[in-house]
Amino acid sequence: MVSNLPNIKSSDRHLLNETSQKLSSFAPRHIGPNFDDMEQMLEVLGFSSLDDLIDQTVPQAIRLKQPLNLPEAESEYAALALLKKIASKNQVFRSYIGMGYYDTITPPVIARNILENPGWYTAYTPYQPEIAQGRLEALLNFQTMIIDLTGLEIANASLLDEATAAAEAMSLSYGVSKNKANSYFVSCDCHPQTIDVLQTRAQPLGIKIIVGDHQTFDFQEPIFGAVLQYPASDGTIYDYRAFIEKAHAQGALVTVAADPLSLTLLTPPGEFGADIAVGSTQRFGIPLGFGGPHAAYFATKEEYKRSVPGRIVGVSKDALGKPALRLALQTREQHIRREKATSNICTAQVLLAVMASMYAVYHGPSGLKQIAENIHSLTVLLAEGLKRLGYKIDSEYFFDTLRVELGTHNLEDILIASEQLQINLRIFDETAVGISLNETTTVDDVLDILAIFAGNKELPFTLEEWFAPHLPICSSPHLPLPRQSSYLTHPVFNRYHSETELLRYLHRLESKDLSLTTSMIPLGSCTMKLNATAEMIPVTWEEFGKIHPFAPPSQTQGYQILFQQLEAWLAEITGFAGISLQPNAGSQGEYAGLLVIRQYHQSRGEAHRNVCLIPTSAHGTNPASAVMCGMKVVAVACDSQGNIDVEDLKAKAEKHKSELAALMVTYPSTHGVFEESIKEICAIVHTHGGQVYMDGANMNAQVGICRPGDIGADVCHLNLHKTFCIPHGGGGPGMGPIGVASHLVPFLPGHPVVTIDKSGGKSHLGAVAAAPWGSASILVISWMYIAMMGTAGLTQATKVAILNANYIAKRLESYYPVLYQGKNGLVAHECILDLRSLKKSAAIEIDDVAKRLMDYGFHAPTVSWPVAGTIMVEPTESESKQELDRFCDALIAIRQEIAEIESGKADIQDNLLKNAPHTAESLLSGEWHHPYSREEAAYPAPWTREHKFWPVVSRIDAAFGDRNFVCSCLPMDAY
Repeated sequence: MVSNLPNIKSSDRHLLNETSQKLSSFAPRHIGPNFDDMEQMLEVLGFSSLDDLIDQTVPQAIRLKQPLNLPEAESEYAALALLKKIASKNQVFRSYIGMGYYDTITPPVIARNILENPGWYTAYTPYQPEIAQGRLEALLNFQTMIIDLTGLEIANASLLDEATAAAEAMSLSYGVSKNKANSYFVSCDCHPQTIDVLQTRAQPLGIKIIVGDHQTFDFQEPIFGAVLQYPASDGTIYDYRAFIEKAHAQGALVTVAADPLSLTLLTPPGEFGADIAVGSTQRFGIPLGFGGPHAAYFATKEEYKRSVPGRIVGVSKDALGKPALRLALQTREQHIRREKATSNICTAQVLLAVMASMYAVYHGPSGLKQIAENIHSLTVLLAEGLKRLGYKIDSEYFFDTLRVELGTHNLEDILIASEQLQINLRIFDETAVGISLNETTTVDDVLDILAIFAGNKELPFTLEEWFAPHLPICSSPHLPLPRQSSYLTHPVFNRYHSETELLRYLHRLESKDLSLTTSMIPLGSCTMKLNATAEMIPVTWEEFGKIHPFAPPSQTQGYQILFQQLEAWLAEITGFAGISLQPNAGSQGEYAGLLVIRQYHQSRGEAHRNVCLIPTSAHGTNPASAVMCGMKVVAVACDSQGNIDVEDLKAKAEKHKSELAALMVTYPSTHGVFEESIKEICAIVHTHGGQVYMDGANMNAQVGICRPGDIGADVCHLNLHKTFCIPHGGGGPGMGPIGVASHLVPFLPGHPVVTIDKSGGKSHLGAVAAAPWGSASILVISWMYIAMMGTAGLTQATKVAILNANYIAKRLESYYPVLYQGKNGLVAHECILDLRSLKKSAAIEIDDVAKRLMDYGFHAPTVSWPVAGTIMVEPTESESKQELDRFCDALIAIRQEIAEIESGKADIQDNLLKNAPHTAESLLSGEWHHPYSREEAAYPAPWTREHKFWPVVSRIDAAFGDRNFVCSCLPMDAY
């Protein structure tokens, strides 16, 4: 087939074959409109070719002069074969390294029906809760699980990783502690990556980190908070009660970083005085993945609910009085608080939190306890066996981890023996190694470990002699703080233990959610495009999934090849000299990019540069990230067309020229247009000594057409979960790598455990994430996308994204004014539709339109951002003309419904929009008292009769939920 993807008018069809040869067989599967569709759309827009449209949309001054230098596009089959060869260079050893990462067993029913299911992984953040009740319930289960296990009062719906969760705990403690201290105590028994991330986060805020031994810390220096590891990184279980009492006496808050599986056997942190608990739920069925993605948790006392980072799922009620879920207390979130925010968290790890919660649902409290007891029992047996071999175990109290003192034994001999058996141990130093057992560990594995430590000798005891004195282990003397309280008592954790029951439960929840499997999700600035199956398949390969992030480099050659190639491709696409793959969210990419700029100024003796210019249209993460980096935010005005006011920028840059650190700018602009003055804007900042940070949220309009590095940016973060096809997962995972110009390469993030130093001996950043390469296992998705699209496919995708957005804008402009346009009356890859007049003419709010779209089977576009009372629409290149027309038809029909209100034909309060969404229950139960028919409510468009997506709750009363705050599971009869 060669009729799908040329970018030319029909009279020039002789160029069709030449264009098609440049596109892989995958490109027309990724790009929605075919050739005939594009021709019709261009005709509506008044252009003879796609290139003519692009020439009139994108300023010539920033256009690429030659195609991207990327490998030729591969077919899906060929790309998978190539990646399989790369994967085969990874060696899957049995890793007992620990340090917060453990091999685990993902129940197949969860792997197939969540991780590999587009109904779960293509959903968006549940900002429209009526059509997100399934994943909201799964996240409420997650929160309940964490509350129960930690013994604290509230929990959020997940954070990025354990180290950054600890950093968020430090920030919360700094904000709410009643004393005036500026120092934060960090136990030396914390995982090294956690310590490093804390130091990175503390430095720009002027917080002093005290790393020390909690047993000898004398509290002579006042602290506002502390973090302790439970069990400690070397496996020791400490009783922290005395330390916590002393910290509380100073007014300090204490955070405990706790392994949640151990809490099934150990006293929970909330019961011995902890104010905050953080940790990772990775070992609840989430693959190692060379470091991620994994869902971290954050739990605390209810009195701090307004300061908790990230998102909290809360229980409210709908218009019919039924219990309904939504994101609670959103007024505390960064996108509203902006520079007053204490966190810039924008992406959670929803998909992984859902998996972890279902792991607990599937196993239940007794199943989790049995897993923990099995691990502990094997650890006890291993400890006894090692003692019989003449080794010293460093601690009497442990759960799953042993620090083994080698004494007269040689470390090199042990490492050689362990490599022969394909086993990884943790190396503390020349005198000690660590062993952390996990859910997959068997008696045979323990025997292999003992064989390593026995050297070439046979074990000096029989299996029966070794086992008999230690089994069964009912009340272990090695657990000094045994758990007495119950947990996971809610029926949801005690009902779905057969695969049949769990499968049906998962399917019921999935059916409550609208995802890309149902319809387009036209969210501006969020780029909800195709996440192709071929891109997703390698995520589940063992060669990527079962690798520990701190495995020796000799075992991870495949990953290194993957990183090198992906970094090279992203550098070519962006025009930058260096890439860091470590940031595991877009918000973290922002933060890392600004830290790089900060470090650069410090290296030049200009640490006083701390002013960050940010346009008033910027996303809330921008000012939040700047403040987290110790910068002072100065707003730059926008003109009537939504562009940066260049004169105001000049004035602000001049005023702050001695302190100017950076400008944060989104391109194309937050308002969805290619600003003509972007090069001048960058030059102004450079002239006054600043650096330009470009927010990569809108990179989907640049790939193959222009490059941030060529435009004048010094740093740009890339949302791989947007432009480069990693799915949104219902609100995460994300990946936010940064690209930097050559002078900034030495300052990219490093890591305390694995060497990734690009500094050339200069001062690189500390770690910004727990794992060296962030959520490494999902990088295969972006690798596959670029490999299968190639230069021509990527460029065509960008052009069609711009075509699709302009087509929607053109079709809808006579019904809803397009708020901002470029100089030729065109938009970039998204458009803002102005609905503000409807409030005056028909008392219709933006939410009324958003909820009525649900009746038509659509998710609303981005509402009231960046301008209140507007919707921002981004169709992406993956949506066909048929789907675009269906969406436009829905909005046009809704406008006609509004016109009936304006004319007085429909009641101004009791109408189709005010009562939307209409559930089946509301249509079928009781008498019908509305002035419109049931049919008008339920079947507003022809396609709804063929396939109807039914919201399961009516419009939710968010204010009620905030007044009656509940963030854990209600009794089952409430549902």
